[in-house]
Amino acid sequence: MSNPLQIAIIGTGNIGSTFAYQLAFAGGHALTVIARPDSPRLRQLQRDGAIVRDDGTRAPVTVADRLDTATPYDLVIVTVPAQQVDTLISALRDSAAARILFMVNQFDPERLRDAIGPARCDFGMPFVQASLDADGRLHAVIGAGGQKSKLNAQRWADVFNAGGLPAVLEPDMLRWLRCHAPLCVAFEAVSVAGVRRGGGASWREAVVLARGVQACFALIVSGGDQLYPAGKRRLHASPFWVTAAILWSISRIPSFRMLLAQGENECRALAGAMAAAAQQAGRFNDVRKITAMQPPRVDAQRT
Repeated sequence: MSNPLQIAIIGTGNIGSTFAYQLAFAGGHALTVIARPDSPRLRQLQRDGAIVRDDGTRAPVTVADRLDTATPYDLVIVTVPAQQVDTLISALRDSAAARILFMVNQFDPERLRDAIGPARCDFGMPFVQASLDADGRLHAVIGAGGQKSKLNAQRWADVFNAGGLPAVLEPDMLRWLRCHAPLCVAFEAVSVAGVRRGGGASWREAVVLARGVQACFALIVSGGDQLYPAGKRRLHASPFWVTAAILWSISRIPSFRMLLAQGENECRALAGAMAAAAQQAGRFNDVRKITAMQPPRVDAQRT
């Protein structure tokens, strides 16, 4: 690449590691990856000095345990789960980075935009399937079924595509994220239920989640927003059992179930944010339905 960028990625799980590998190996950019201090993942990265794929190929990266706010990165990509984003706001706001790209699930992305400043803030949603084995080796499936990550800036879509990460421009990314949050919670929660049952969620569990999705959609519409894209409007207009049937069915797909069950804590955080918004709007019946989407804690199930 004729004009390599200096990029930092905060979050070195499945998604962040995939981005780092592709943008360094195929894109030719200078990558710094930032993992949690004292974490096993940080130690793996320090040992390897690279993102290592399961076939042994390596993409050398600089490894750090915190964002250096004095470094003028061209781009900082945030890939941590939703419940961890708030801990980064101060450092991101103080950073000398030219742009901050949030690739995270959020019900209220405007809050992040306003905290960082609209002039420096971009948003997207990753669509890759990836996992890390016990030794930190990356297995990634990119572009399966024609899936493309969504980004609100053509510049970053071009950078991603050049790095072997299929991406498409989504100009209404903030609305897309807000309307996706209810389904994100439902997919993660039904996967957690399926893993715990050892084969798929029950119909009752799927129904509870479907009613929660409808309550979240109603909350969005009540605030004067429009569900986006059109498929979500059609889903909201359908009987709740249509959503329940979708959730019940996908919980029986082992690969889907195991992958999304890892988002249990994110699921709770997003459901909590939507329940708080419903509470503030005085939609108390919706609060109950949305709160019911949160997976029971294992300790609570044993009591």
